[in-house]
Amino acid sequence: MEDTATQAAPALKEIFDRARFQRIAAEMVAIAPGFDGERFMALATNDLDALGIMQRLRQTAEALRGALNCDFARSVELLRELAPRIGHGFASIVLPEFVALYGRADFERSMEALHYFTRFGSAEFAIRHFLADDFVRTLDVMRGWALDDNEHVRRLASEGSRPRLPWSFQLKNLIADPQPTLPILEALKGDPSLYVRKSVANHLNDISKDNAGLLLERLAGWDMADRNTAWIVRHALRTLIKKGDPKALALIGTTGKPEVDVAGFTVTPTSIALGGRIALRTSIVSTAERPQQLVVDYAVHYVKKAGGTSKKVFKLKEITLPPAARKELEISQAVRDFTTRKHYPGHHRVELIVNGETVAEGGFELRG
Repeated sequence: MEDTATQAAPALKEIFDRARFQRIAAEMVAIAPGFDGERFMALATNDLDALGIMQRLRQTAEALRGALNCDFARSVELLRELAPRIGHGFASIVLPEFVALYGRADFERSMEALHYFTRFGSAEFAIRHFLADDFVRTLDVMRGWALDDNEHVRRLASEGSRPRLPWSFQLKNLIADPQPTLPILEALKGDPSLYVRKSVANHLNDISKDNAGLLLERLAGWDMADRNTAWIVRHALRTLIKKGDPKALALIGTTGKPEVDVAGFTVTPTSIALGGRIALRTSIVSTAERPQQLVVDYAVHYVKKAGGTSKKVFKLKEITLPPAARKELEISQAVRDFTTRKHYPGHHRVELIVNGETVAEGGFELRG
């Protein structure tokens, strides 16, 4: 459910601000007295206000290189000492970024460095450059990481090899054929760490967008009696479930075509201004002679700038509905602009969806 924030959060790029750079410089001087702190600050803060978060990340790594008066091997030794002193997970990603920029000619040392640095700040972005350079060799290392004792390393094996990792370039070969990473996902399908399981589910969801048939065939053979595996499968299939894919719905235990009557479905108010809220309320009555496992979603058809609409499906509730039983459901959602979605005036159709089938419709008007 989306909601309005009481006050704007700081921009994500402010993770890399002058205070952060001053701390890094001070720590590096303590580790290596020859580190040029003034040069680091000058390089790291160059045109800083104009840079986004990923640009700041790269510039910070470049600034470390410019202030370290040593080769890659010695630089890695010093940065290993810095890693536990940075004190911020995302800021620590600068260390894998350094390896991706300057260590690709030194494969073994770089793999060892990423294996270590990912414990402080994920190396998911950095490892992709090595996959692009030498896919077979790098993936072989990552398959070993999937068996590591450390959950951060195991997660890197899955997250770094995702076909469509956000904030990074796509791995086109894995979009075309995801089978090379399946051994990693098989090794992690019952992982005890939620941190790892989320990554595996996201990786599988990536696969579902381009290779749904292959994914469904593979997941059909997984043991859903294992609680961790079942959690992964349910979250991995979220895109296909929202599309109403019958095989995906069957895998999570739904009972197929819904046998229900909708005793009421309302969207209120019927007219709002941007920043307002809508409330959805419905009453679903079973017409089946057996209990039903139902996935209840709703879809909003957002008006686009050119005048058409774009459908977005939201999760409402998963329920068990006994014969003749009635279930009341409701949810509230703010209608406000996001960086990923801008709203435009007009009629917004709203669908109530049960097990992938539209069972009722409503809507609201967004005023200009």
